[in-house]
Amino acid sequence: MSRAVVFGYHNVGVRCLRTLIESGVDVALVLTHDDDPAETIWFDSVARTAAKNGIEAISPVDPNAGDVVARVAACKPDFLFSFYYRSMLKPTLLALPPRGALNMHGSLLPKYRGRAPVNWAIIHGETETGATLHYMLEKADSGDIVSQQAVPILPDDTAKEVFDKVTIAAETTLRGALPALLAGNAARIEQDAGAATYFGGRKPEDGRIDWSKSAIAIHNLVRAVAPPYPGAFTVIAGRPARVLRTRVVDSLALPAGRPSMTLENGQLVARCGGAGALAILALEVDGAPMSAAEFAAAHGASGVPLGG
Repeated sequence: MSRAVVFGYHNVGVRCLRTLIESGVDVALVLTHDDDPAETIWFDSVARTAAKNGIEAISPVDPNAGDVVARVAACKPDFLFSFYYRSMLKPTLLALPPRGALNMHGSLLPKYRGRAPVNWAIIHGETETGATLHYMLEKADSGDIVSQQAVPILPDDTAKEVFDKVTIAAETTLRGALPALLAGNAARIEQDAGAATYFGGRKPEDGRIDWSKSAIAIHNLVRAVAPPYPGAFTVIAGRPARVLRTRVVDSLALPAGRPSMTLENGQLVARCGGAGALAILALEVDGAPMSAAEFAAAHGASGVPLGG
């Protein structure tokens, strides 16, 4: 029986950990993160999954600390697996397992290396993404690919909807690759470094709407950060607002002289500075949901200014 140590978090961590267990891999130890009380925890718990299966789980602040490395080494793992673990594993850890250290990444590598790959893919208007199982090197997301699976991104999909698809793709990719990994004859496909793209982490303030952009670009931002992520924010009629759901109703309309909101056929429509029009399907103003009718009653039915 092959032995593994798993570093994992989030839904991908849960599903992939369960896949290893159900495939007969001896998971000797799980390393995860304590949930951040400042973060909206909408996903499942790797720690609870480990406990249900009688596996010890620890949450070190630094997985590369000497005592943690020694604890992992004492497990004598054949493999290390990283499933949406948020800390980088350094060479001392990566060198421990004789059969390799592997990571599950939420994109079709070599595209979208780095943090928040699902959110970035939506922001850039991609029509597909996926999950990639690859060997880990010191440089993030650059190792040889074992397997990957694509999923579609539909024009109105939110990040949560796409992430749910990627979670299934991750589980399917791992399940399909495990027999060859355990037999020692898994594929190793070198990544094309020339095709690689890399993006950093995102913060809530990155969700500010720039109304001078096109309706398509704003729509992509809104759905990329829609709840349970922090949401896209702006100022409307001088009041703080979050735009939570949109739909492009006209991508070809001429740029607005000044971006503004109008009530059209019972629906709020934003005329964007970079061309196009956007239906506002879910809106919060001053922290409270506001319907199209309520908005028009409070601020007027045409020419309401957008942005600070």
